[in-house]
Order: sequence, then structure tokens, then C-alpha cells
Amino acid sequence: MQKAVRWLLIALFSSIIFVINFFVPLPINYLLIVVEAVILALASLFVRMAGATHVGIVGGLLSALSQPAFGLFTFFFTFLFGFLVDIFSFAFKVSTKDDRVNRNRVILTMTFSTAIIGFLSYYITSVYIGIVETTPFLSGLVLFVATGSGISAGYAAAYLWNKYLRNINITLQPNTKIKPRLSEQIK
Repeated sequence: MQKAVRWLLIALFSSIIFVINFFVPLPINYLLIVVEAVILALASLFVRMAGATHVGIVGGLLSALSQPAFGLFTFFFTFLFGFLVDIFSFAFKVSTKDDRVNRNRVILTMTFSTAIIGFLSYYITSVYIGIVETTPFLSGLVLFVATGSGISAGYAAAYLWNKYLRNINITLQPNTKIKPRLSEQIK
């Protein structure tokens, strides 16, 4: 994949993360971690080499600028989330070389990533910063919701990739004509 296309995809996915963090109020935007997880999983599949990490860096920078009070934490958690997605994608050998992606490997990747980032963000904001109180019920709830979000996001990303996105050719080639849409070809 060409550099321009890689950075275009990174910018697109990062802007989606930014919009979620900017327009949705602070406690509610953490409930939308499943959307961010799907975006990072697709970035890892499309861009491949450190795609989710790059999206995490750019999306974290944009989100940090929009939330100056928690900017450092927003950047750190968004970057770490993307980094964890790439690490677990490598560890579980998630590959798009066979045109299809193994659904179970993507689900495992996203489950571990969201569980770790959910627990770390809860632990740091409750123990070190003291914004949220530490209770066993809340700790269990965070792990349950983060794990459920990871399972949902992994399944959604694998389904979207295998059903719709795997055949998309995203290369910029000079002097090529844009092909008409399939509905225009049928007429």
C-alpha cells in the first residue's frame, strides 16, 4: 500500500475517534469504546504494519487537543489502545494475506486489548487520580463491559472485513480512470 493511502486511512480513522471523543460528553464516550475498537481493528487490518498504533497516536493527539483538562490521559489511553491492538494482532497472528481474516483471532485480539485498556484506565483514574472511587462492583463492571465490547468489536470487525471490505482495492495509481459503480455498470 502506498504511503499516501496509508496516511489517508490513518487520518480517516483518527478523525472518527476524534469526533467520538469531541462531540460525545465525557462519561458517555467511554461507553462507545466498541466503536473505537472496531475502528482500530479495521485500521490494523487495512494499514497492517502498526496501523492501529498510528491511528491511536493521531486520534489521541486530536482528542487531547479537544479535552485540555484530561489531554495527557486521553492521548496516552488512545495511543496505548492502538498499540495493544497491534501487539495482540501480531501475537495472535491476525493476517489478511489469505483474503479472509480469522474471526476468532480478531475477537481474541480485541477482547484482550479492550479488557486491558478498560482496566488500566479505570485503575489509573480511580487509584492515582481519584476521580472515580474504587469498588469491587465497579471493577467487575469495567472488566465485564470492556470484555463484552472487545468481543463485539472483534466480531464486527471480522464480519465487516470478510463480508464487505476484503475486496476493496485502495491503491493510488497515476493516470487511471475511476471505474463506474457496479449499479452503473449493470444499466
